Amino acid sequence: MSKTATSFYYPNRIGRIVLLALEEIIGRSGVNAVLNLASLTGYINNYPPHNQDLHIPSEHISRIQSVLEEAYGPRGGRGIALRTGRACFSYGLREFGPQLGLTDLAFRLLPLPVKLKAGSQTLAGLFNQFTNQRLRLEIDDKNIFWHIERCPLCWQRQTADPACHLAVGLLQEALYWIGSGKFFNVEEKLCIARGDETCTIVVTIQPALSTPICHSERSEESPPAWGMLRRTPSWRSVPGKNAPQHDRPE
Repeated sequence: MSKTATSFYYPNRIGRIVLLALEEIIGRSGVNAVLNLASLTGYINNYPPHNQDLHIPSEHISRIQSVLEEAYGPRGGRGIALRTGRACFSYGLREFGPQLGLTDLAFRLLPLPVKLKAGSQTLAGLFNQFTNQRLRLEIDDKNIFWHIERCPLCWQRQTADPACHLAVGLLQEALYWIGSGKFFNVEEKLCIARGDETCTIVVTIQPALSTPICHSERSEESPPAWGMLRRTPSWRSVPGKNAPQHDRPE
């Protein structure tokens, strides 16, 4: 696919992670159906290669998010995107964790507030360095603000409500892992698709007192036959635990 001056890109490696994570949630046939509805048939049974070439347009990522809501209903699509984001972190940790130092013992032993801030800065640096996505962090005593100034998840979309559910799910799982099993409130407050200047996700530094409620996996309407969700024991994904067989780690 030829690049255009108005397009921004994810590397093949991250695009592959997104599709593998989605497959973990809705199965290969579900992914193929979503790709068909999104007019992205070139990815069917042909996921991007495992390299850092910037070949995945933001429009493709955004279109997949939009089609999830069209196919499963707004509520069901949000739930799938959240779970996909959580699975994305598990795949990403396996791919980038050692490279970024997130799996080092020295990092794991840091005090929780220091670890949250350092981990957030590391994740933000990953996206700013390896993708065309642009984000900046704002940190105070109570919150970490993720200001996404160029967002592929809602690229060229117009919505009434914040739409970057995959990013929220990814941060939920990242903070659960960084916080050694603690839960943190993660909420998207602003969204470019809604007309805001940035997509802003707010993370409360103080751990939540209870487990966050997961969005319903289905819409109130009956989902398409191909769209039945693959059930997993927990919404938290362990790297490779529920991975598609063809990409399960050794």
